Amino acid sequence: MANPTLNDKTIREFDRMHSEDSMTIRGAANKTLILLGLLVITGYWSWTQAMVNPGFTNVGWGLLILGTGVAFATAFKPTWSPITAPAYALIEGLILGTFSAYFERTYPGIVLQAVSITLSILLSMLILYQLGLLRATPTFKKMIFAATLGIGLLYLTSMVMGFFGTSIPFIHESSTAGIAFSLVVVVIASMNFILDFDMVERMADIGAPKWAEWYCGFALMVTLVWVYLEILRLLAKLRDRR
Repeated sequence: MANPTLNDKTIREFDRMHSEDSMTIRGAANKTLILLGLLVITGYWSWTQAMVNPGFTNVGWGLLILGTGVAFATAFKPTWSPITAPAYALIEGLILGTFSAYFERTYPGIVLQAVSITLSILLSMLILYQLGLLRATPTFKKMIFAATLGIGLLYLTSMVMGFFGTSIPFIHESSTAGIAFSLVVVVIASMNFILDFDMVERMADIGAPKWAEWYCGFALMVTLVWVYLEILRLLAKLRDRR
């Protein structure tokens, strides 16, 4: 889901942790690539297992709780990030691999499309940010934060309703409203990259400790995972409409 790890409170906390060996934007980018590599390794392994044995997908559901726990631990204890960020990437790889296999069996070719679109979005957001065409202004931050929070609450409400045998129809259905909802969520999720880039840049500017590079990589991975999952959901809905 949304990325709660990079915010103004986080910046203030890191501002108190000046170090001679400070983080750099390049260092954060390198750590992000390492985390992405770990995710791909475990993701590919779980993908191969789930494609052969569909029941393996249940492992992904079980790991969701563990992955969520590690994510919250990292968010509340950033100093743990050199250990918890790689752990998060490894766990998320297992989860995404099993889920991706499920979607691939149902909609052949969908995973390659989702991966391509997700990486294209990441690259596009980075280019737009570097060119200054999209900046994390105070108004922009408030709008994206409010929209992200609203989506999170909507998903939570739907989850709770699921325990009572009901749900919010347009979240899961492939109707016009359902597709429109998924499009909006993909856009909001993608805009979170701009917030992430801005906060990483600011943390480098204040001279955050070197280990903060792992925390920045973790934060970017949270957004990347969210975007990928939402792209999968959107493509699946579009396939159902054919």
